[in-house]
Amino acid sequence: MRISPEKINKYTPAQLIVFYYFMAITVSYILLNLPGVYLPGVHVTFIDSLFTAVSAVSVTGLSTISIGGTYTTFGLVMLMLVLQLGGIGIMSLGTFFWLLIKKRIGLRERQLIMVDHNQYSLQGVVHLIQEIIKIIFVIELTGGLILSIYLKQFYATWNEAFLHGMFMAVSATTNAGFDITEASLMPYFGDYFVQTIVMILIVLGAIGFPVLIEVKSFVKRRHDTVRFRFSLFTKITTVTFGILLVFGTVVLYAIESSNAFRGMAWHEKLFTSLFHSVSARSAGLTTFDVTQFTEASDIFISTLMFIGASPSSVGGGIRTTTLAIAILFLINFAKGNDVIHVFKRQIKLVDVFRSYAVIILAGVMVVTALITLLLTEPDVPVVALLFEITSAFGTCGMSLGITSDLSMIGKVILMLLMFIGRVGLISFLYTLGGKENKIAYRYPKERVIIG
Repeated sequence: MRISPEKINKYTPAQLIVFYYFMAITVSYILLNLPGVYLPGVHVTFIDSLFTAVSAVSVTGLSTISIGGTYTTFGLVMLMLVLQLGGIGIMSLGTFFWLLIKKRIGLRERQLIMVDHNQYSLQGVVHLIQEIIKIIFVIELTGGLILSIYLKQFYATWNEAFLHGMFMAVSATTNAGFDITEASLMPYFGDYFVQTIVMILIVLGAIGFPVLIEVKSFVKRRHDTVRFRFSLFTKITTVTFGILLVFGTVVLYAIESSNAFRGMAWHEKLFTSLFHSVSARSAGLTTFDVTQFTEASDIFISTLMFIGASPSSVGGGIRTTTLAIAILFLINFAKGNDVIHVFKRQIKLVDVFRSYAVIILAGVMVVTALITLLLTEPDVPVVALLFEITSAFGTCGMSLGITSDLSMIGKVILMLLMFIGRVGLISFLYTLGGKENKIAYRYPKERVIIG
């Protein structure tokens, strides 16, 4: 059934993006239920198959089934295809195919791309998509080949090594967190080469496409006499990302050094802390049994998952820049400043409003989901439920092993959180709000007592 342009124009770009992601879930469900996708004798219920499709489109990685024990090689290829759809973005891949068939990218399509990637301007969005596709495919292919060559020593054939290497690379780069070992990356606990490559891929996928594009431009600048200037977005994103990575490593090392990591060598403690600090932000892959962590670490990791990755990346959560702007506002407010200055630039007040709107809405969603799951899953500890909820919202995929035991209501709630986490809270807010209404008048201002 073809929708007329008149009907399409009645909806905002944010509402259309949400609709297209619903369509992407439908397509993913079909792809993951094609003949030959499941191993012989395997049967997956509708809710579990739908849960996997939502988890794949949102590149979360939470699963109620064993991926390696459910899908054939063909099924794993279909799953990787869905991960590309979710990780790169539905509008990015759509634009890519439009360009291949030389279809003109109109104003409406550019608006959708802008919303899908949290851009503020229509200018250069098609070039942005071209760069994203090139960079992601190069990263995945390079990482996949390196891992495949290295993993050949563990497998009898090149086909097996290539399948595991490419799946690991795609899962890490898209921050999906799916694995086909049935034990995440725990078989590579002492293999620092695999861990390092995977961590690099995770960071490249989570740090934000605009950052990667700017770094590429910086590297290619050659004999340009004009000094290269990184954007404020890249500076804030990179600094915040780095601080969270180091902070997460230090805190996990400090908490678990005499607990879950007791008896380990110092380098094992360091790499385990570092890997889970990187992965907890969005990827969800693990090299250690996270159920052995203390509740203090579980809550801390839940906080990292709630924060998530950077805007215009493959990850979810409230995003790094949201946290950065909120903290910068508090610091400047404590100093008595009424504006935020950072890197010799001033943050617009509307971005402060957006940051706190996202944090408040995300907090309300998490608390509401937690209260609901406490009613539907009375036998599950509250920390485990919080861990699962923030993992879904942050499209991370880490779990304390309760996903498959949740009730249907519990699984539906996680699917909603994964979906909102992938679409983005700003787009979700605009979806609920409808079309923007310009206010043609202003009332007198008056102060209100606060605090």
